[in-house]
Amino acid sequence: MKKIDLKGLDISCYTEKLANGLEVYMLPYENKNNYFISYATRFGSDILEFINSDEQKVKLPEGIAHFLEHKMFEQEDGIDPFAYFSESGTDSNASTSFDNTQYICYGNKNFENNLKYLLNFVNKPYYTDENVEKEKGIIAEEIKMYEDIPDYKLEMKLREILYKNSPRRIDIAGSIKEINRITKEDLYNCYNSFYTPENMFILIVGNFPYIEALNIIKESLEKSSNKLPPKINDKKEPFAVNSKELVLKENIEVPKIAIGLKVATNNLNLSDLEIDLYLNLFTTLIYGSSSEFRERVRNDKLLNSIYIEWESLKDIRTFYLMASTTNPDKLIKEFKYELENLSITERAFERIKKVWIANEVKMIDSIDATVSNIYDDIIKYKKIIPNKLEIIRQLNIDTMNEIIENIDFQNLSIVKMLSNTK
Repeated sequence: MKKIDLKGLDISCYTEKLANGLEVYMLPYENKNNYFISYATRFGSDILEFINSDEQKVKLPEGIAHFLEHKMFEQEDGIDPFAYFSESGTDSNASTSFDNTQYICYGNKNFENNLKYLLNFVNKPYYTDENVEKEKGIIAEEIKMYEDIPDYKLEMKLREILYKNSPRRIDIAGSIKEINRITKEDLYNCYNSFYTPENMFILIVGNFPYIEALNIIKESLEKSSNKLPPKINDKKEPFAVNSKELVLKENIEVPKIAIGLKVATNNLNLSDLEIDLYLNLFTTLIYGSSSEFRERVRNDKLLNSIYIEWESLKDIRTFYLMASTTNPDKLIKEFKYELENLSITERAFERIKKVWIANEVKMIDSIDATVSNIYDDIIKYKKIIPNKLEIIRQLNIDTMNEIIENIDFQNLSIVKMLSNTK
């Protein structure tokens, strides 16, 4: 077991890679009562093609990672994992994203039993023709429900005009047509290919006996196969946006906009973490809660709500801004004005860095925030980042300006959602 001190945060992470390739990350707290366990695989909706052991190309139905996640909760012994955890006084859940699927439980008692059960049920898939067919109806209703949500439709339409080849343009749950193609053989094929120790990891944060936890994990999983995950057949995503603009008419009262900016990162001589930090710092300065843009659109009563984030693909980062506004055209004009009149001072740059560092230090006191932060690092960078505070401190305005000069601010996609009654 390796101990990694998270510098400047007064906490340590214990890690070990088992002989079969499974990675274990544990952050024990002494001043908390609860714990959080995540058992995750690097299999998400992005993976739609892979090369099997016979060197054959396998094409998967869209939405199969999400479908598989649903079916993991149907066990051969008839016990519902949700019911098991509830009876033990613990909450549980699961989620599928573009690049991973995780199964979690969290609570403040019965740690050892719950850890054993989580490992056990995720390692015992049970798919039949009957239970697969039954699930298709359930997921179809879930897809229909989301299709009626304006914010969901806005995001998906933006993804469709941003991306040309990437599965990021497809709903994580897939379509009703695609999920109706899924068979139990497809599910077992995906499970046996991607739910392997070398492709999975366990993250535990909170008040728990970490030595006992590692022993339980080893006893439960160390004898499992060390089979490598298959080669993924990625489709290369072009740098240019797929389409520039789209207008939707929906049954809404207040109009909405969604803006996407694709940024090429393959010519930046920086680590993935550094690229992400600089780009997030850039958008915080330009569009964050204390920015001149935010103050101006608030004063003009242009902004009802706003959401911003970055998404990572190979050699590309994509910035999303989604907002509810009384005047879509004017808000878009204000967004573009900031890009065309960039002025980042070193004073503002250093101020945001200090705020970030303070937030990182504050975050470590929250188990939920720590889990989210550490989990994201493991997914994106495949490791714990012990010196993140120092890396943030070393960010500099000169490199920021070089990155800004590299960005094509015309490489935008814009979706406007307007009321169909006006």
